[in-house]
Amino acid sequence: MPAPVAVLSVATASPPHVLHQRDVAQAARMMFADRFPNFDRMAKVFLNAGIERRQSVRPIDWFFQPRGWTERTEAYLEGAVDLFAQAAERALDEAGLKGADVDIIVTASSTGIATPSLEARAMTRLGFRSDVARIPVFGLGCAGGCSGLALAARLAAATPGAVVLFVTVELCSLAFRLDELTKANIVATALFGDGAAACVLQAGGEGFAQVEAFAEHTWPDTLDIMGWRVDPIGLGVIFARAIPPFAEAHLRPAMETMLARDGRTLDDVDRFICHPGGAKVIEALESALSIGQGRLDQERDVLADHGNMSAPTVLFVLDRVRRAGLPTRSVLTALGPGFTASTVTLRAAA
Repeated sequence: MPAPVAVLSVATASPPHVLHQRDVAQAARMMFADRFPNFDRMAKVFLNAGIERRQSVRPIDWFFQPRGWTERTEAYLEGAVDLFAQAAERALDEAGLKGADVDIIVTASSTGIATPSLEARAMTRLGFRSDVARIPVFGLGCAGGCSGLALAARLAAATPGAVVLFVTVELCSLAFRLDELTKANIVATALFGDGAAACVLQAGGEGFAQVEAFAEHTWPDTLDIMGWRVDPIGLGVIFARAIPPFAEAHLRPAMETMLARDGRTLDDVDRFICHPGGAKVIEALESALSIGQGRLDQERDVLADHGNMSAPTVLFVLDRVRRAGLPTRSVLTALGPGFTASTVTLRAAA
């Protein structure tokens, strides 16, 4: 029987600039109120998002000027490499390892373009070996924390004894658009922050949890729910359909199907560890999975402290749940473009 894949560590990193929600709301009013007739009605999203503060790789003044691809990419490369290194170093330290011990690196990021990719740019800084295998992944969006962790677990299982480092970095703030007078852009302005998270995995290793299973479900004809639009200015957010009602209506049967592949049901899960896309998304998840309103407490706390950081956010929640005491069986889950639900089932170490 193959050795189970252990999650040796999980760590997070945040950029230095703290954006308080009240300040972001005031800045948005200055930028949009005179040009967007529905701004007053839309402004309620800043109060109802469940966010108190967020972190950004650039100070709030940076966003008052029009920015193009060149400036956005410069900010992405500088900020993403720093956050990659911080999260990776912390995860390796917790696992008692160094960069030279890493055999495989999986990097998930969908908010900027880096060629060479982030792990290549951080190789010298972290001391990675010249023969380390690098797997950069783009396009997973908010599901990247789960799907990337699942990919890392697959690679660890296929390469017994190999140390696999998974890092996800998202700088959602850099997609802010002064030129977009749309509901989707206002919602994104109220929700998104920047952050990074990392995990170390190893088949046969000693960690705080073992990976029992992983699964994905992509709904047909849902490409318009979430994603990026690419134009000469930068990335533009796509929210063509509301996510909370879709999740409330469709997540439960998909989750039941994913769990059933390994002979499990919803009743076998002690804790769902969810990507908190927003306050209404959290409520929809609680309803769809019959968790009970208010039970996703760590999700709400992460959202309040960091906003929606896309892929890393669910690992921020995992870190908090782990520190509070990981239950016997938990399911990490996130929704992302596709439109896709991704899961990783974890069993706490004895």
